[in-house]
Amino acid sequence: MKMRVFKTKWFSRFVRKEQLDDARLAAAVREIECGLHNGDLGGHLLKKRMARAGEGKRSGYRTILVYQKGHRAVFLYGFAKNEQDSLSPVELKEFQKAARVYVRLSDADMGKALEEIDYAEQEISQ
Repeated sequence: MKMRVFKTKWFSRFVRKEQLDDARLAAAVREIECGLHNGDLGGHLLKKRMARAGEGKRSGYRTILVYQKGHRAVFLYGFAKNEQDSLSPVELKEFQKAARVYVRLSDADMGKALEEIDYAEQEISQ
């Protein structure tokens, strides 16, 4: 099965505003495929840090995504570390609910509801 990577409309606006391109999102998923993420939030929900241009990941962005190993990833939410420290308990519960929906959607429905990014499975250097 081929890994597919998607982003929600909200997340698409976020990455445009922050000038994050699809190649950086694909690289983040490749890192996740190697087990490199920043927290399992339960129910197929992960947190992944992404660096700002010219800076490290620690002061960069936090992304929240639904992840099913070897199958699909859906970027749901992102925020700059300097604007928000972490998710509130209410936000976490809502994202966990959304994850349950995305996990159950068929591939055809995913393609209709979300924007798919080009994801080429490649080795990453560690």
